[in-house]
Amino acid sequence: MKTYLFIPLLLVGLLVSCNPDSPQNTANKPQLIQGETMGTYYRVTYVGAENAVQQSQLDSLLVALNMEVSTYIPEALISRFNHGDLHAIDAETMQAAPHFLANLELSLDIAERTQSYFNPTIMPLVNYWGFGYTPKKPVTAVDSAKVDSLMAFVGIDKIDYDAKIWSPSAIQLDKSFPGTQIDFSAVAKGYGVDLLCEFLTQNGVEHFLVDIGGEVRAQGVKDEAQTPWRIGIAVPKEDASPTEMQTAVPLNNAAIATSGNYRNYYEANGQKFSHTINPFTGYPERSNLLSASIMAKDCATADGLATAAMVAGLDQAFNMIDTMPQVEGYFIYGDEQGNLKVKMTSGFPQPAAQATE
Repeated sequence: MKTYLFIPLLLVGLLVSCNPDSPQNTANKPQLIQGETMGTYYRVTYVGAENAVQQSQLDSLLVALNMEVSTYIPEALISRFNHGDLHAIDAETMQAAPHFLANLELSLDIAERTQSYFNPTIMPLVNYWGFGYTPKKPVTAVDSAKVDSLMAFVGIDKIDYDAKIWSPSAIQLDKSFPGTQIDFSAVAKGYGVDLLCEFLTQNGVEHFLVDIGGEVRAQGVKDEAQTPWRIGIAVPKEDASPTEMQTAVPLNNAAIATSGNYRNYYEANGQKFSHTINPFTGYPERSNLLSASIMAKDCATADGLATAAMVAGLDQAFNMIDTMPQVEGYFIYGDEQGNLKVKMTSGFPQPAAQATE
């Protein structure tokens, strides 16, 4: 028997003030736009005039992003590269795909900063374990030889990216083996959040909260009382209600992303397989670290670092995040008795409540 669960990890507090609907307050009313993207939801809450931003504009931005970075769309640039329609990507093609380029460069940067605990070439293994773009078929009998063979395609050294443009026809991105594939799913939702935030700012919106599938970024405040935006971090238990919060924290001109293994997993033959794949072993990673919430200035970075933290495990993740400037972490783990415990970096905002140490 198998069970698939896909539930957002962050619960977003959208408690905005309710001012009288008078003409002088119209421009300060909270507005909500929501829709679907990347296999999940998006929600944009901003303070301002109702027509300051149109949903069609947001949808258009997200469609353009998906056409470059979605592994679920065969025509997307990343899919064409992965499947061999494009054996390599030249400079002209790359420069016409700014979202792909930004996700690639960010992924390579995070891989370097995390000693490859974050690895954008993990796609072949993600597919094997049933969490990729291929049909969601559970692994009922692990084939170690198959895992080993796929590991030959995984590694930053298996792709060649030249950041310098020599000519429009020069190859900017190539790969050593046809079987090597890249995956931006661990940064793409966060990047989408940042993309919408930039659009809001460019259109004169100063106070907003953007949420794509639980990856969140906020700017300004949510009402005239200068109340900060607040978000909730879910209780990392498989049997917990999706609305059950471990804690709530203020989000002041920052982004936060949470990664965990307690929602996105399946069971086969009494064994649990989670979506966090260790690029060093090729197998799903499960440890006493139940969730990692990373706060950073931009959401794409927070998104990628949260994934790296889950792969690294509690101690390594804490040490890694604690040494990064302008990055903070909130880690929920289980002790030997099964109790929830919390460890957070010194600069993480003081939460409203947390597990008892």
